[in-house]
Amino acid sequence: MTPTELLHRARPLAPEKFQDPVVTAKGETRATVALTGLNTLWVNTGTLCNITCVNCYIESSPRNDRLVYLTAAEVAERLDEAAQLGAPLREVGFTGGEPFLNRDLPAMLRDVLGRGLQAMVLTNAMKPMRNHAAAILALAAEFGAALTLRVSLDHHEAAAHDAERGEGSFAQALDGLVWLARNGVTTHVAGRAGFGDAGEATMRAGYRRLFEQHGIPIDVDDPIALMLFPEMDATADVPEITTACWRILGKSPDAMMCASSRMLVKRRGAEKPALVACTLLPYDPQFELGATLAEASKAVALNHPHCATFCVLGGGACSR
Repeated sequence: MTPTELLHRARPLAPEKFQDPVVTAKGETRATVALTGLNTLWVNTGTLCNITCVNCYIESSPRNDRLVYLTAAEVAERLDEAAQLGAPLREVGFTGGEPFLNRDLPAMLRDVLGRGLQAMVLTNAMKPMRNHAAAILALAAEFGAALTLRVSLDHHEAAAHDAERGEGSFAQALDGLVWLARNGVTTHVAGRAGFGDAGEATMRAGYRRLFEQHGIPIDVDDPIALMLFPEMDATADVPEITTACWRILGKSPDAMMCASSRMLVKRRGAEKPALVACTLLPYDPQFELGATLAEASKAVALNHPHCATFCVLGGGACSR
């Protein structure tokens, strides 16, 4: 059974699972992932979003400000620390919410790109992005392919995308995607794997037709340029990952997202930002690792359904 088939057949989560960071419900040693080197720093610019999706893992909406806007100065402080530590940092990714709602985003991007790092923004390509059109074009002209915008387009058909993100959202996202393509901005797309009963090959073929029709130069066979993410449901009963799973599944802990990345967040009411293990778990306190990159270098116990669903079984990854 493939990971996608497993997820679609999953039962409600057994309450005894994912309780102890050291051992599983069966008493087996839980898998952990050590930080092998900080290659990617994620920045959650804030959880506010211009739309409310049906199944948003971070519950972003026009009202959710559990993670407040980070400032360019706060991001710069962690970038300075990464340089001082000699971290092998090569990329900074910006996620939300909708990152373009944060007015400091252009300044953050210029800082990142000016340091010789790559920058990627996860966006729904709707009005907030277009409000920063001049800044995007200026950055793309100056830094070229070092800047990538990854557009969320859940499906290649409007009805399926709109069912998740709201009526008319597909047309607006596609318009933004076409605008980026026509202006030569390096663009990727993120969709959803196993949408309904469609297989990956069928999904990629559908995206190919859409992109060809609108002159969007994205290679749908490139799993980075078109990422199809597994669905995530923290209430679904998925296997806990033990140390034996690496051998059984033929996978390495070094390939997991938390082996090479951390995410910077700022909680509402907090005096300063904090670092968490990954983009998928911004609220769970057991995955908050400290205020500095040095503090956040500790190993991560895979004590959450998303660890199994997205990373180990689903093969998902957020960076390029």
